[in-house]
This record gives sequence, C-alpha cells and structure tokens, in this order.
Amino acid sequence: MRAPYASDPGLSRGRLVPEEESDFRSCFQRDRDRIIHASAFRRLKHKTQVFVEHEGDNYRTRLTHSIEVAQVARTIAGALGLNQELTEAVALAHDLGHTPFGHTGEDALHALMAPYGGFDHNAQAIRIVTALERHYASFDGLNLTWETLEAIAKHNGPVVGNLPWALAECNDCIDLELHTHASAEAQVAALSDDIAYNNHDLHDGLRAGLFTDADIEPLALVGPAYAEVDQLYPRLDADRRRHEALRRVFGVMVSDVIETSSTLLKQANAGSVEDIRHLGRPVIQFSPGLWVKLKELRAFLFQRMYRAPSVMKTRTEVSRIVEELFPLFMQAPDLLPDRWQGDLHDADDETALARIVCDYIAGMTDRFALLEHKRLTGQENPDVLRATRFL
Repeated sequence: MRAPYASDPGLSRGRLVPEEESDFRSCFQRDRDRIIHASAFRRLKHKTQVFVEHEGDNYRTRLTHSIEVAQVARTIAGALGLNQELTEAVALAHDLGHTPFGHTGEDALHALMAPYGGFDHNAQAIRIVTALERHYASFDGLNLTWETLEAIAKHNGPVVGNLPWALAECNDCIDLELHTHASAEAQVAALSDDIAYNNHDLHDGLRAGLFTDADIEPLALVGPAYAEVDQLYPRLDADRRRHEALRRVFGVMVSDVIETSSTLLKQANAGSVEDIRHLGRPVIQFSPGLWVKLKELRAFLFQRMYRAPSVMKTRTEVSRIVEELFPLFMQAPDLLPDRWQGDLHDADDETALARIVCDYIAGMTDRFALLEHKRLTGQENPDVLRATRFL
C-alpha cells in the first residue's frame, strides 16, 4: 500500500519535452529503464569504486555499487510505502557523473576546472541525463520526469549558494526548486548509498588485506555481528564467518533506517510529497545511536583504506593521468573524437572549450583514460597497472 506522501506517477509534473504515456509502464519505470540503457550507465562497469577497475573481478565497480544501492533502496522504499520505481531510478543514476579513478579523478578534474566553474559529479549526472546522452530523435538527454531530475539533483539535501555550473544550466531550463528537500524516495536513495558503500568497503578492504577481521571486530557496529555468528556457528570457516557477520551488519543498517524513518514519517504527518519537500528537515535518517557507530566505522575506513600509504601513492599516479590529459585537449581540441567536433563549433571562448573537454574526460572509463594517455603521450603507466592499488 503506497503512503500518501509517496510520489505518485499519475501526478508527475511531466517531462521537458512532452511524450505519450506508456500503456504498461509508469513514467518512473520508463525513467529507470532509460537510465539502465544509457551509455553512461554501461560505462560504470569500468569505473573505479575503490579499487582500480582492472585489478580483480571480485571488487566492486561503480556499476555493481549502483546495483547494490538500488537493491537496498527498493527494500527500504517498499517497507515505507514509497514509490519503488522512482527510488530505484535515482539509485541507479546517482553515480552517472563520476569520473575515471573515482573521487581521485574528480578531485583532479575539479582543480583543473576551477577557472571555468569547477566540477561536481552530482551536477555532472544531471548534465548527462539532460544533455550528453544523445540517442533519441526528439531530444538530447533522457527527457526524464521532473521528479527524477529533482531527486538526482537534491538527493543529498537542498542545494543552496553558488550552484555548480552544470546544475545551474539545467535549473535555468527546469526549475527543480533546489532550496527545498527532495522527495522521500530521493532521501532513501541517498542513505542507501551510505549503507551500500560502508558494507561493501568492509568486504573489499578485507579481501585486499588492508585490514583483518580482528581489526574490525572492536568496532561497535561490527563486533556484535561477529559475536552472534560465533555463538550460532562456533566452528565456521573464516570466509563463511566473515560473510555471515557482514551480512548482519548490513541488515542492522537497513533495519535501523526503516524503523527510524517510519517514526519520523509518522511525526511529520505528511499528506503529500509536497509536505515532505517543505518540511524543512529530512525524514529518512539513521537513528542517533547508529549514526555514532557509523562515524566510528567511517573513521576506521578512512584511515585504514582510503588514506593508506599505498592508496595515497596511487592517488598521485592517477591524478597525473587526468592532469596531463586536460591540457592536451585544451591545446589541441582537434584530438577530440569526431562526435565531439560538432560541439566545438559552438565553443566561443575558453570556458566553453574547457567544459567540452571536461565532459569528455569525465565520461572516460579507467581503462580508456589510461589508453588515451598512452596514445597521446607515449608514456606507459606501470605503477598504476602493476600491482593492487587503491583510490
């Protein structure tokens, strides 16, 4: 049963370019399907989550991460009576704007783009779905519904102050009411992202040997899960013990969001999605107690995984790839592929050119960025390719 504050596809504000409705799919289902079929979504298969894409088949990539986020988001949305299709669409689209090499690539591109308005992967996701996907006869982008665009733009909360240029450009055409909170579905997608990466970064960090089970057992969120498994299965082998413990950690986070958010939604007494938008506070949250435990877990992962010495070394190496590609294309834009040459005709100043180059580099996969760098500079990148590296 859908709650009164859920997003109703029958009340959608529609699309920028009007289209006939489908006979058998809601407008949010069509949005989800268009995202899945987008070129940018497929490229997530070869983009870094934490481990460089080529380093092992068992590590997460941006694509598998997005699928895991969508799975969590559908579960929570269903339990709260929200629209699962809209929630899933936002979850699948939330990382479309990521650069090659994860947040390291984003930091490098943001620094390079500082004179031209900067770079933000959330804003870039909006640019992709409104302009850069060019497959349909009647429009650029995916022509998503207002609700899906709003949710992608504001899933982390209201966007105030100086807007990233890519988001400002979209908002000039479609007022996304950036000063308000997004729908509850968008808020679910945001916390599902937190749940997914906290869980799978533990998995991947353990698999890579950055830390051990004994290292994480003292963590308040993790220790009780291992203790429960040891009590139920005292002679379980190490791999199964780990899996059983971490799936319990995962379940605790999901259950906490559902229970806490159910209470907050009842307190809000919202009768519509508009009530959620103008409530002035998020309604999808972790409990204060779990939030304290999550902060401890995040601090551990930051120190032992994201900022380990081997990680920092590789951050420098892959940053160099982006830092050297950008000026090459700026100085010789004819190096851009043929499909990008048409955009250059409309680039009447350096800022416009920089934004085209930024779009091109941001869309690269890890492997393509390495190949392009080698092709254009003649340099091998053995330090990036040789051993397990982390970003």
